[in-house]
Amino acid sequence: MPGNKFLHSTIIKHSKTENQEKQPSQFKPGRWLGIGLGLAGVAMVSATAGALLAVSLSSTPLMQQKLTPEEAAVFSQKHMARSNMRLPELTRPVNILFLGIKVLTSDLEEYLHDEDLGYHVLVNSFKGLSDTILLVRFDPKNQKLTLLSIPRDTRTYVEERGLTKINAANYHGGPAKSAKAVSELLGGVGIDRYIRVNVQGVEKLIDALDGVIINVPKDMKYQDDSQHLYINLKAGEQHLNGEQVLQFLRFRYDNLGDIGRVQRQQLLMRAFMEQSVNVNTLSRLPKILSVIQSHIDTNLSVEELVALMNFATKIKQPNIQMLMVPGQFSDPEEYNASYWLPDLKTLDNMIAQHFDFGYDRWQLENPESTYIRVAIQDTTDNWEGVDELVSSLNDLGYWNVKVTKPWNTPLEVTRIVAQNGDIQAAQAVQNSLGFGKVFVESTGYLNSEVTIQLGKDWLQIQDESRSLEDW
Repeated sequence: MPGNKFLHSTIIKHSKTENQEKQPSQFKPGRWLGIGLGLAGVAMVSATAGALLAVSLSSTPLMQQKLTPEEAAVFSQKHMARSNMRLPELTRPVNILFLGIKVLTSDLEEYLHDEDLGYHVLVNSFKGLSDTILLVRFDPKNQKLTLLSIPRDTRTYVEERGLTKINAANYHGGPAKSAKAVSELLGGVGIDRYIRVNVQGVEKLIDALDGVIINVPKDMKYQDDSQHLYINLKAGEQHLNGEQVLQFLRFRYDNLGDIGRVQRQQLLMRAFMEQSVNVNTLSRLPKILSVIQSHIDTNLSVEELVALMNFATKIKQPNIQMLMVPGQFSDPEEYNASYWLPDLKTLDNMIAQHFDFGYDRWQLENPESTYIRVAIQDTTDNWEGVDELVSSLNDLGYWNVKVTKPWNTPLEVTRIVAQNGDIQAAQAVQNSLGFGKVFVESTGYLNSEVTIQLGKDWLQIQDESRSLEDW
């Protein structure tokens, strides 16, 4: 494997986590129908058993592309779930690679010489570039769900392609080559399974779950007649259907480009987790799978898929953490293409802390408050309050403070965002200020360790302080 500053070489380690609760005896797949009927009196369990039966009738119910033995070996062969008389459950932490694929006729050789199309049509395929790349860790031991967004323009090593954009891996080698590229970027992290979904599947999934409510941060308008892409969304909180969600996800025409889209993806994912992933989702699994089955490709078994969903329905909001590969935009004069250049040192720390892999140096290298980069995004429209916060931070020893563009959604409670996943720094700011709620996500100011999205609770604290002074 080539060696350079972008590459890591390490041994992939897998740990086995024992389930702490005593489990009833397992049942075999061939008995799902009988057990489903036997559990008819318990609505949720019987619904899930029916879902398992519905998909198990096909020999390869969810896999669209058959992996070669060499490709299959890229992924862990260890068992990750077990069944009992209720629902399948995870038995250990697992890392799932999620790829969102958009394929146009212009991406496929069989359509290159077809002059009758007139424009670039979306195709139900998985052979294109990966627009969305996520590594998702389901951790039953710590009851955490961690999502790492990998910008599609991230420059890294792709087998047989050299240093290039990571989204090319799927186009040239499917899920196995993508998994190798992601593992290489992250210093050797093991990947257990993969899920690929194309954009048509995302649209159908959102519609099957009755849409999602989200605050659109700005007016989004874009037109591309060559692929019949028409984006027209107004700013503000609204209920989006599947087609509108695709507009929200595909918009990337602002000063942050693809990084801004990653941040909007995280906003959507948090809203989706809070609104749509619950116990009732399991009972709707047959409908969901029947709608998206032709648009999803995965090496997960049905039992494993249900175990993941079962786990996700139980996760509390503070334990959902969303990260992004830290880095910076490339210098256009130095590179022939636009890249996201990963900050490998910060990335190594992030993987160690949140994926339990490697050595966490944050505890040794966590900077003093003087050096922590703190950004403020106001949501109160009260600049006097912003100035008072800056002064308070300075008094507390935080001198590297920057006021950036306001946050798009008015907040009642201040959000203290660990932009690069450094929970210790975010908690230190929270403890110093004495208010706010810590979030681990990458929706804040890019060039910060901690972003304070200022809410009305700060103004209330200031009003109470003035009242005491007057008294």
